[in-house]
Amino acid sequence: MQPLVSTAWLSENFNDPDLVILDASLESNVANLEVKYPDLQIKGARFFDFKNVFADKNSPLPNMLPTAVLFEKECRKLGINTTSNIVVYDNVGVYASPRVWWMFKAMGHDSIAVLDGGLTDWKDKNLDCETKEQNKIKGGDFKANYKSELVRNSLQVLENISLKNEIVIDARSKDRFKGLIPETRENLKSGHIPNSINLPFLEVLHQGKFRSKEELHLVFNKLLLKEKDLVFTCGSGVTACILQLAAEIIGLSNTSIYDGSWTDWGQLKGFPIEK
Repeated sequence: MQPLVSTAWLSENFNDPDLVILDASLESNVANLEVKYPDLQIKGARFFDFKNVFADKNSPLPNMLPTAVLFEKECRKLGINTTSNIVVYDNVGVYASPRVWWMFKAMGHDSIAVLDGGLTDWKDKNLDCETKEQNKIKGGDFKANYKSELVRNSLQVLENISLKNEIVIDARSKDRFKGLIPETRENLKSGHIPNSINLPFLEVLHQGKFRSKEELHLVFNKLLLKEKDLVFTCGSGVTACILQLAAEIIGLSNTSIYDGSWTDWGQLKGFPIEK
């Protein structure tokens, strides 16, 4: 599957027996994006709760990728199979859905796409929705195959500061990146990872959808990336995945996510910070 699909594509393929639609909507978001239809979901969608279910409950950090064993178990509960073609969306256009896209890629399932424009675009085009509910689902046979090359931790990012093998790109706002305003979570220092560069995630979006390929090329070309591998980071590993998906759309495939992101780095003792 292509990493990004339109509402027209989903509508045309809606009756595919292997299609699974996942709702990754959050109750709130740090970007204060409007939730236009809080009580609706796409017809037949299954709720993918990466905040509470698909998360490492042993980690003090939010949203951390769970073990392959837990991910596989919970996917099977959602009726996901190894043959499933997954489309994931959220209720503010594009926000949380790329995080789920990356999680499945990290667990070895490539047949997944994000719905461009999400629930808002789907509903605005008068396509089938229903009141939020958990539909009865037959168990699946999903198999997780963890790909560590798609994930970075703090020690790997720290080592890269001196090695400079990869370019770290931060999806937070310019003021947060520069340390001009306090972080949204308590006990976090302000600033950014040394040698990282800033690309606020909203710069790759327009009205709840990804910008065109031509526009995305222009955005990334301005960064002068020098054909190095890319590591994306943000506040807690969510909006970093928006940038990773934007990179994938234009063919930049050697990418990974710093899963703990600034929630991790900003509270570690002895880790360098620039402002």
